[in-house]
Amino acid sequence: MDRHFTLLVGSVLGASEYVADAIAEALRARGYKVTILTQPDMDDIEADSTWFICTSTHGAGDLPDNIQSFAAQLENEDLSDVEYFVVGLGDSSYDTYCHGAIAMETLMNKGGAKLMADPLHIDVLHHPIPEDRAVEWLEPILDTLD
Repeated sequence: MDRHFTLLVGSVLGASEYVADAIAEALRARGYKVTILTQPDMDDIEADSTWFICTSTHGAGDLPDNIQSFAAQLENEDLSDVEYFVVGLGDSSYDTYCHGAIAMETLMNKGGAKLMADPLHIDVLHHPIPEDRAVEWLEPILDTLD
């Protein structure tokens, strides 16, 4: 398949990385090319790739440290040629539930990017193995691509 996915990971304790790995495995099983960036930077993203933002929320609704500089790069970027998906991990017992993913979606939309499906916000209280929930969400979406 010609479609290439770039997974952009924001993680503190590793759960988002596990989710990104599971998503990558599902994409590769369908024949897609996949790149995972755990220190995302605009210069490392292959042109014409579909972005897959997978991030947790840290502290008081902040993005994890490893994706903050990437988020800053998006501030005034023209993203009108970018198609993307968002998966957020969070704990619904906090009022900042999935604010990291929401912040990334806001930046992407501000830049004119095209959201390809409703974002997935995984509540780790109800899905202790978030990667299973992510793949369950992704499979029917993949059926609609290409």
